[in-house]
Amino acid sequence: MSLGIEKALAVAVEAKALVKTYGNIKALDNLSFNVNQGQIYGLIGPNGAGKTTALRIFSTLILPTSGSVLIFGHDVVHEAAEVRKLISYLPGEAGAYKNLSGYEYLQFMGYFSSKSKEELDKLVEDASKISGLGERLKDRVKTYSTGMKRRLLLARTLMNKPKLAVLDEPTSGLDVLHAYHVRGIIKQYAKEYGVTVLLSSHNMLEVEHICDTVGLINRGRIVAEGTPAELKREHNAANLEDVFAEVAGLV
Repeated sequence: MSLGIEKALAVAVEAKALVKTYGNIKALDNLSFNVNQGQIYGLIGPNGAGKTTALRIFSTLILPTSGSVLIFGHDVVHEAAEVRKLISYLPGEAGAYKNLSGYEYLQFMGYFSSKSKEELDKLVEDASKISGLGERLKDRVKTYSTGMKRRLLLARTLMNKPKLAVLDEPTSGLDVLHAYHVRGIIKQYAKEYGVTVLLSSHNMLEVEHICDTVGLINRGRIVAEGTPAELKREHNAANLEDVFAEVAGLV
């Protein structure tokens, strides 16, 4: 196998010169970056920087104005159906069927990606562990707090071990202990099952703790990229917040 083919196989997400405009507003401005297979890649930046727009394009929910995105070699525009078989997406704001119990919701969602009752049972078992909700899975979703719903939705996202998990603010609304639990699950699924993770977060400590590579996005384009350690070293910064403040011209 040639080095070129090996390199191609190692790339999970390839964004090239991605542009998205809404009227006169340019949400993405020639956004380009790669995510390697099995990597946890953090896309961070201020509100309005283009993070969620990018994640929605990668998840085939909206179309780019120009540029391209390949997910494991499949174009998100022309091969959207194939891309959807490979990914699972957790939006920043999402809901579950409130009149179902947590357990019923996981069963319902697992049905679409399982081929047998045994496989479905295993998916729901895994999802139950991911959620950490225990006996509360027997209760209706409408009785859940915001954090509990978030854990349920993350469980739904990861339970079928997608090739790519796209997570928009995965720990939003969680307390410190449950955020710690979720971060551990994300790292576990990347390491043990080879799930590639592309996530956005406003929590710089979280990003620094779990991400292999970080892309700092501002005004729709990547302004700095590297491992957390590399970015801090290059900018002589104590943390990623200081790095971003510098590259975004905030200080």
